[in-house]
Amino acid sequence: MDDLKIKSPQDIKRFDISELSEVADSIREKIIATVENNGGHLSSNLGAVELTVALHYVFDCPDDRIVFDVGHQSYAHKIITGRADNFDGLRKNGGISGFPRPDESEYDVFTAGHASTSLSVALGFAEADRQKGEKRRTVAVIGDGALTGGMAYEALNAIGSEKLPVIIVLNDNEMSISKNVGAMSKYLTRLRASKKYSRLKSEIRRAVSIIPLFGDGAIHALEKGKALLKRIVLSGKVFEGMGITYCGPFDGHNIGELVDVFSQMKNKDAPVLVHVITDKGHGLRSAKVDPAHSHGISSVNASDSALYSDVLGKFLIKAADSDGRIMAVTAAMSIGTGLEEFALTHPEKFKDVGIAEEHAVTYCAALAAGGMKPYFAVYSTFLQRGFDQLIHDVCIGNYPVTLCIDRAGVVGSDGVTHQGVFDLSYLLLMPNMTVMCPTDGAELEAMLEFSVGFGAPLAIRYPKSYAYTRDHAPIEYGKWETVKKSQSNVYVLCSGGRTLDIAEKASKTRNMSIVNCRFAKPLDTEFLKSINKRGNIVVTMEDNVSRGGFGESVLAYLNGIGNNVECRIIAHKDEFIDDRDVDSSLAESGLAVENLTKLIKSLE
Repeated sequence: MDDLKIKSPQDIKRFDISELSEVADSIREKIIATVENNGGHLSSNLGAVELTVALHYVFDCPDDRIVFDVGHQSYAHKIITGRADNFDGLRKNGGISGFPRPDESEYDVFTAGHASTSLSVALGFAEADRQKGEKRRTVAVIGDGALTGGMAYEALNAIGSEKLPVIIVLNDNEMSISKNVGAMSKYLTRLRASKKYSRLKSEIRRAVSIIPLFGDGAIHALEKGKALLKRIVLSGKVFEGMGITYCGPFDGHNIGELVDVFSQMKNKDAPVLVHVITDKGHGLRSAKVDPAHSHGISSVNASDSALYSDVLGKFLIKAADSDGRIMAVTAAMSIGTGLEEFALTHPEKFKDVGIAEEHAVTYCAALAAGGMKPYFAVYSTFLQRGFDQLIHDVCIGNYPVTLCIDRAGVVGSDGVTHQGVFDLSYLLLMPNMTVMCPTDGAELEAMLEFSVGFGAPLAIRYPKSYAYTRDHAPIEYGKWETVKKSQSNVYVLCSGGRTLDIAEKASKTRNMSIVNCRFAKPLDTEFLKSINKRGNIVVTMEDNVSRGGFGESVLAYLNGIGNNVECRIIAHKDEFIDDRDVDSSLAESGLAVENLTKLIKSLE
């Protein structure tokens, strides 16, 4: 990469088109080397290199805008836009983000980390330009996986109606994170097949053109029949039916072809969709053969701790063997949430709804209303998208939907867009919702056993991994577990395994009673009443923001009954977390042994 000396998109433009493949190869090599060392999104980025090079070759950024959907395919963009020298710091504290960040570069026009948002963003920018009388070009790069999200269709509807010159680049690799599902995926498969038609048409045109005398007339006849042929091959043209000109599909790894089509679309005064076909993992055999497992990879120093997702997957397989009501639902995350094996073992009980968390929540509510027992496995950061559906469709009806919330708490690596530190706060405010927090795999399994017979909404939240397994008291609804009892007047109330681990380590130097608050809702009010005595010190700990969280719920209850204790809350601050390391994120918020012992000493 250094020998190409790419410091800005202007450097891309000095190459001949024939040389751009070499540029793409060098960028790809840098991505592979960095991601294999630091971790990151590999296959999605490898598939978008030529596409990104072509976009920057044709468009004039930052005046023109490129909006990346999700943003997990923006590594080549970051390298091209002046961050090649800093790319080795990807996903490291103080280093560059794995997603577009406007505060990182003027070329990153909008923060992105969740899918299906780019079309709304692009339309918003285009409308702002119209209002200000400016002529700028806005390109939205959206994957076929993101088209399984409902928000994308809301935006497509608006784009077709507004008729603004938004250029949509559909990066079609037949994948989101897991294999794509649904009617749109099947429709795009038909469009991909039309590539064969396009090639056949070109070959016929070339062959006919060399026939003496008859060539021009034959070509004219071919052109007249093209519309009919296209209607036959591309029946059901969804995009053009919405008022968006469709062109393609094109080879997403043929830079010359991409430059040509983008140059033609550059000055269109109406919305267009350019359909390009790419290979996820292109250029690296292991990633291309298995793009789903190469979507996001861990760094070479990643922990080998046991995964909560493995516990979930094994339990649901066993439960579905004997209980016909059990169903497992995911939103394009079967691998990350531990449901891959379940999908193979019980395919009729497994539903991947695509990147559509809102639909997933309401779908589960109806499954439960219909007598099934649905388990929705979802990352905390993505469950946020189903907030209204949780209240309106699950909790009002009091349906027995179980939410298995993975990657709860700080997550490191992916930074600000993926932190799972808000779910406790919004789940606790919902009537009829019960919230549980396991401390290890054995306790998660016990909670899942409890969930099978539970007849109301239930959320079980947990981080990615756990370090050890210990003996547990049986699960009793709304009751906490005293892990360590002391004669001390200090009570540390722990929500989740990370906080319990901190408390147990701190107890080696300070006397305290440690309580595993396995239910964040309802609170164990009998226990709280029993310790609400003058002279007692209560410290709550949670891997969640403090606002509206577990600690504030405890304090509110104590205040309601006449608080007699000295109460302190240790949780994340009222600000976004952009740390790339879990331990440093926890320490920054005071979730560390040193801070807990220091706090207790100051209160005693």
